[in-house]
Amino acid sequence: MTKITYVTSQGERIETEGENGSTVMETAIMNAVPGIVAECGGACTCATCHVYVDDAWRETVGGPSMMEEDMLDFAFDVRDNSRLSCQIKVRQELDGLVVHVPTRQG
Repeated sequence: MTKITYVTSQGERIETEGENGSTVMETAIMNAVPGIVAECGGACTCATCHVYVDDAWRETVGGPSMMEEDMLDFAFDVRDNSRLSCQIKVRQELDGLVVHVPTRQG
C-alpha cells in the first residue's frame, strides 16, 4: 500500500493508503475525500477530480498526457502543478505523495 495525503481546500489533511495499480482518484473516492467528485468515474472525460500535486512530488508524479491537458481546460484555477487524479497511477514510488484539492471542481 502507498500512503497518499490529500489536503482539502480548508487545510484538513486526510491520510490514506492506496492500492498499487489503482489511481489517486479511486483512493480519494474510497476514503470519501471531500472535493473529489469524479463524475466520469476515471475515464478522463471530465475535470472533477482535479488536484494540485505538491511541489516536492511533481517530478516523481510526472506531467499530464495530451488528453489530460485537454480535459484540464475545463478545470477551474489550473496551475503548473494541476493534474487529474484519475490519471495518476498509484505506485510504490509515490509513497508519501501529497496532493491538494482545489476549492471547486470543473
